[in-house]
Amino acid sequence: MTELGRGYLYGFAAYALWGFYPLYIKLLRPSGPVEILAHRVVWSVVFVALVLAALRNWGFLRRLFARPRAVAGIAVAATLIAVNWGTYIYGVNSDRVVETALGYFINPLVVVLLGVTVFRERLRPAQWVALGLGALAVAVLTVDYGRLPYLALTLAFTFSGYGLVKKRLALPAAEGLFAESAMLALPALAYLGWLQWRGTGTFGHGPLPHSGLLVLAGAATAVPLLMFAGAANRLPLTGLGMLQYLTPVLQLGCGILVFHEPMPPARLVGFALVWLALIVFTVDGLRTARRRSRIVPLAGTAPEAAAATP
Repeated sequence: MTELGRGYLYGFAAYALWGFYPLYIKLLRPSGPVEILAHRVVWSVVFVALVLAALRNWGFLRRLFARPRAVAGIAVAATLIAVNWGTYIYGVNSDRVVETALGYFINPLVVVLLGVTVFRERLRPAQWVALGLGALAVAVLTVDYGRLPYLALTLAFTFSGYGLVKKRLALPAAEGLFAESAMLALPALAYLGWLQWRGTGTFGHGPLPHSGLLVLAGAATAVPLLMFAGAANRLPLTGLGMLQYLTPVLQLGCGILVFHEPMPPARLVGFALVWLALIVFTVDGLRTARRRSRIVPLAGTAPEAAAATP
């Protein structure tokens, strides 16, 4: 198998695992969302520590803590991903899988919005159209739900912000996950200890398979992330970008077909507007990438020519 083929295999596996994640989260009940989140943090640290020990790759910690700004960035990333994970777990176990899927559908649009508001980037006309369609979709869904789809918006904004912070930190997948989870481990352990002291914790007090599933939360978190890293190192951004839609499609399928969540006509219209926005956004991105790929070879030794291309 070629490296490109291996990259697509890793990417498909990572996004498919994330897509079917609601099925796993449902199995963790009756544990509450915060308890599940705490176990996910603690067992992620344990699992990734074993991976790093096997690779004998602990030198990054010394280099990391020599950079106070990087430590601060990891703290921000850890906070964002904790809110994202907690919101997602709450959404799945409160029978709102469809709304969580919406959050990951609109995530690419939120990334563009952050580019405009935070980094003052200039958008192409098609990108403005996609953002407008996304805003209209949120308005339609607000009318349908009778409230803002706040779970979807929280997931989209926290994950987009997390992605931006991670891009600036430029840490490898395993090292980054270990550092983030390690920062959250002490409060997570304190919370789990408090639950056990009160006698309200579910770990060790229910069937053995349930406790085993909580322990597996570490592997369930780390394995798809490591697969994603393997895909990102082998695939062009356009290929990776197309694969990312697999996750919310599978999550939506779980919500409707497995958990039988309602999809009234107005909600379907809102989702259709989001999908239309993503089509506009994706087609524009593919055309721009193709145009730049034709310009770069012609630019020769003048990289600024390609950089100036809109």
